[in-house]
Amino acid sequence: MISYLSGTIIHKSLNSAIMSVNGVGYKVFIPNDVMTKIQLNEPSELFIHTHVGESILDLYGFNSMEDLTLFELLIGVSGIGPKTALGIFTKGTSDKIKTAIVKGDVALFTSVPRLGTKNAQKIIIELRSKLGSLQSLDLNENTSESQEIIEALKQLGFSPQESREALRHIESEGNVSDKIRKALKILGKNSRKG
Repeated sequence: MISYLSGTIIHKSLNSAIMSVNGVGYKVFIPNDVMTKIQLNEPSELFIHTHVGESILDLYGFNSMEDLTLFELLIGVSGIGPKTALGIFTKGTSDKIKTAIVKGDVALFTSVPRLGTKNAQKIIIELRSKLGSLQSLDLNENTSESQEIIEALKQLGFSPQESREALRHIESEGNVSDKIRKALKILGKNSRKG
């Protein structure tokens, strides 16, 4: 199962790109926001979901593990296929999608072609409880606060990805310094594991 690709984008089309990895070209379906960030003939890396069907093997690529995880949660909902889930990502960032799920915003989902009210409600009902494990401070609209915490952790030598991952595991209550302390505890435990 392919879960990550690092290579050069050699072709872009409306909703997919071809990534050359060691001389092999992989066609990867990607959301619009990723498409705008990747450049032809430039090195890129994508987190991949491999979708295997009766007569298909499709790859779906994302910039972050967080986006990939949300995509996989979406396709885990009965009636939501990978193309529809990719269509949901055209309506906004993963934070916007998570906010829509938490707030019960059916309109965001029904604006996606081939996604009716019943399936939109199913997404909200099935994923609202699961988002607790994905929820970040950004979902609580404390974006400047979370950026401040990420910046502080960056100054202490942690990557933005490590910092965001730690933020997902701390509660949203408390002041910035409390959250930094909690994030450092999590990051310290993770570094001892590796």
